[in-house]
Amino acid sequence: MVRYAAAAVATNPEKTSRARGEYLRTHFKNMREVAAALTGWKLSKAYEYIAGVKEHKRVIPFRRFSGGVGRASQAKEFKATQGRWPEKSIKFILRLLKNAESNADAKNIDADDLFIKSIVVQQAPKTRRRTYRAHGRINPYQGHPTHVEIILAASDVEVEKSKDSVTTSLAGLNRRQVARRRIEAART
Repeated sequence: MVRYAAAAVATNPEKTSRARGEYLRTHFKNMREVAAALTGWKLSKAYEYIAGVKEHKRVIPFRRFSGGVGRASQAKEFKATQGRWPEKSIKFILRLLKNAESNADAKNIDADDLFIKSIVVQQAPKTRRRTYRAHGRINPYQGHPTHVEIILAASDVEVEKSKDSVTTSLAGLNRRQVARRRIEAART
């Protein structure tokens, strides 16, 4: 049995399903951005989003590895300016999501309740090749494959929001502002 990097995230094994891919021949940096974009989404919404990215109707925002990435107006949806449509990474992530979904189906977990709890992307060892240059020189020509782990979890029971007036009036305030309001309330 293999160890998952995100094993601590999966607290309840009866309500979670997992899938992993090793040595996937897709760029690590692209896969990392795809994973960051999808983490936390409901599974059905993630499938719609991936279909939109395939058709170039929606974009994957590039936040960390954004050097040399062009600007895309579709990235405004994510409050970002740069984005791409990494087809190969999308293809691999879609296969893993379907695998994790079928694993959930084998555990009798309803697919409508599933959301993407975590996607862990790690660099695999580089594939080394060489390219021949002018004047008899040789440069490295390396691939950057990835290891990917996906954990899907069933949604827990939703809790209603408190209608307590004190907590709603203090929401969005820092500690100093909360303390000042508490002192003013004690004076009156």
